[in-house]
Amino acid sequence: MLYDNIPVTDAITERELRHEALSEQAGGEAVVLLKNNGTLPIKKGAVALYGPGARETITGGTGSGKVNGRRSINIEEGLKEGGFEILTSGWLDRYSDKRRQSFSEFKENAARQSERIGMPEHLVMMHNHFYEPAPVSIEPEDIFNDRTDTAIYVIYRNSGEGADRRVMKGDYLFYEEELENLRLLSDKYEKLILILNIGGVMDMKETDLIPGIGAILLMSQLGNTGGRVITRVLTGEVVPSGRLSDTWARNYEDYPSSDTFSDNDGDVNDEYYKEGIFTGYRYFDTFSVKPFYPFGYGLSYTEFSLAGVSASVKGSLFSVKVRVENTGKVFAGKEVVQVYVSQPEGRLKKPVQVLAGYKKTGELKPGEREDVDIEFDIRELASYDAERAEWILEKGDYIIRIGKNAADAAAFTVLTLNEEKVTSRLKNCFGGSTEFDELTPPKRPVNESPEGLLRLVADPDTIGTEAVEYTVRREALTPCSGTVSFEDVLKGIHTAEELVAQLSIEELAHYCVGAQAVRSEEGFSVVGDASRAVPGAAGDTSSKGFEKYGIPNIVMADGPAGLRLIPHFKTLRNGELVKGGQIVGEEPVPFDPSVPLEDTVDHYQYCTALPIGWALAQTWNEELIYEAGRIVGAEMELFDVDLWLAPALNIHRNPLCGRNFEYFSEDPLLSGRMAAAITRGVQSCPGKGVTIKHFAANSQEANRYFTNSHIGERALREIYLKGFEIAVKQAEPYSVMTSYNLLNGIHTANSFELNQNVLRDEWGFDGLVMTDWCTSIDDPDITGPNNSPYPISASTGCVWAGNDLQMPGRLINIEDLISAVSDDKEVDGFRPGREDLEHSALNVIKTVVRIFKSRQAAEADA
Repeated sequence: MLYDNIPVTDAITERELRHEALSEQAGGEAVVLLKNNGTLPIKKGAVALYGPGARETITGGTGSGKVNGRRSINIEEGLKEGGFEILTSGWLDRYSDKRRQSFSEFKENAARQSERIGMPEHLVMMHNHFYEPAPVSIEPEDIFNDRTDTAIYVIYRNSGEGADRRVMKGDYLFYEEELENLRLLSDKYEKLILILNIGGVMDMKETDLIPGIGAILLMSQLGNTGGRVITRVLTGEVVPSGRLSDTWARNYEDYPSSDTFSDNDGDVNDEYYKEGIFTGYRYFDTFSVKPFYPFGYGLSYTEFSLAGVSASVKGSLFSVKVRVENTGKVFAGKEVVQVYVSQPEGRLKKPVQVLAGYKKTGELKPGEREDVDIEFDIRELASYDAERAEWILEKGDYIIRIGKNAADAAAFTVLTLNEEKVTSRLKNCFGGSTEFDELTPPKRPVNESPEGLLRLVADPDTIGTEAVEYTVRREALTPCSGTVSFEDVLKGIHTAEELVAQLSIEELAHYCVGAQAVRSEEGFSVVGDASRAVPGAAGDTSSKGFEKYGIPNIVMADGPAGLRLIPHFKTLRNGELVKGGQIVGEEPVPFDPSVPLEDTVDHYQYCTALPIGWALAQTWNEELIYEAGRIVGAEMELFDVDLWLAPALNIHRNPLCGRNFEYFSEDPLLSGRMAAAITRGVQSCPGKGVTIKHFAANSQEANRYFTNSHIGERALREIYLKGFEIAVKQAEPYSVMTSYNLLNGIHTANSFELNQNVLRDEWGFDGLVMTDWCTSIDDPDITGPNNSPYPISASTGCVWAGNDLQMPGRLINIEDLISAVSDDKEVDGFRPGREDLEHSALNVIKTVVRIFKSRQAAEADA
């Protein structure tokens, strides 16, 4: 029967324990030591533990990024398990009571709003973020400095899809109650450790005014074993080696997008990316704005020295060797070598430096050395010239810098290019509504190449120039005689093109829309539970052609911190699914009470909650991220999931984006390489694929279905598309998911230039493109009210643009496609032809073929 492979016992499995251990390793390397005056590490014993995050430790953000695991080890539990005595359970109890009451009131308000406006309660909760309440005060009876000299205070912040963060106390800013508690503890204890259990950047300058804070750890959100991980870091069993993947500003106003981001200016309909390419450290370095913590920053319990050894250039490949030595006396540890390049400033304005490469060392004992080789392609240093629609390397000196973070990078080598070199000739694809003035950087000195450095010369004749042939219109497929089955394609008797060519317009339309389209009247949720094959999975493709052609469907599950499934579901003895078990908010939906328990079988789908994407990026360890991907791939094999709806790699343009916890970094190179690493890990498991998302410029959650991102062509290509390009070219993901937003006036889901010209023609992507959930569903119960001047994305526009699959699917999507193609008419502003339907259906079916051929190959090798 359908669910025979799903475990029917609640006992913890060896697989869960093994994956937990691997997740803990990743979490350990993600922790960033921000400050330490010798306070850390600490010895096991009695400790005074305070702060909302001590017991209510957050594993990851809300929405589709949430993983429903078996258990979550909070910091209090981790410390107890690690041999600590917690002296402050009374204070922790009082805060837990306050938090419980606050969340209960939040749910009651959501229920009333749901009834008033007709929107499902869980969507009301998604669009109205729950702010964790301020901490209770620390009373004299909560102080135990006669029994310990050490206090630990845990700050936590949560965020998620559907809403952006705010510059307010209790979110981006500290609660005054938090600061009062920290000041008090600073006076009462010899050692005070601040732990940040957060999913995004905070304003940290207030901590400078509390001198008693001896150590600060950015724990981030580390999945279901975070409490165990942070305990090992506190004791020195794990030496912190994480490095920041974002720049932390001293003041929120220091970010160039601060004035207008999201609803800061009262306008959530139009977002103008006036800073252009100057995001993150590119802005701070270029405009001489000193951050609180620079990009790439992080401390250790030991010290490291870096020294450039050699450099060379061969063709377009540049390589540098750096010697790293642990100069400390006690602790072994790991260092991250970061290579930045200052490009020559010619016609195009450029940032002071850009990250060009990096590598994390192995664990080095005191006195031990490692020579680290870092290589990158010079062509990746090209700038996009929007006037000429070309990627160009301007002539001049490229200064190669080596350091431990962006503020520490020192010049080592000068690479000279004596003439301008065009690396790609393209076309501008994103004109539209970009009429605004971009930020202009100050002029840099004409010649800033330091004297006495090793100098190399790049030969422009060895650097190739790429030209792209763009698709203008698609050609209809040619059918063959007879009926072609899916099995014929697998055996190589016929091609997928021949299979698709025989399909009727109705059949083609079904393959362009998710299977929920034919089940939407049955009452099953379209958000996070639209699959019948795998309970709790996000959706699956159509089964329309299964009986006639043998075409199976494929199942997709949410991410990006692990699989998001129903952890416990029930079936009848005949395999029929019993309604209930879905996780809505923080509690499961009760099972159908009319079904006798003795007539049911229990099934369990406990998945591993990995560290959030932001934390994974802070490891700067691609080998470790690959292993995290293998955890997901193995669980996809166990639970019959085919496509993971992750990783997410949008740029951290502004620290207030509600989904920054899912995304990796402000830097496109780091984002792209992290996405590529986890993609390779997942796809090393036969027949399992990823879906990189949200393509593209999805940097705002407020009004997310209708907000229009206005971005210049150069900024788009150098910042917001670059990470996707890296992931596509390095890892060949099975699928790409478009975003909800408009891009220069056109929904990304309806953009032919984005989905066909850039993704397929320029980058060579040959997989499946799908929409984000409900992108083309005009339903205020899902999207919220549309008060913008822009319509919902069009179903017909998706197929016309090459956005192959509309998820999770509604009948109206199929009907619109059939009507437009059968009657050869425009529907919702678009007029796709049969050739467009064939193209999209073909990409869906080719992905199914790829999955099944990969499985067959693995079985043949076994």
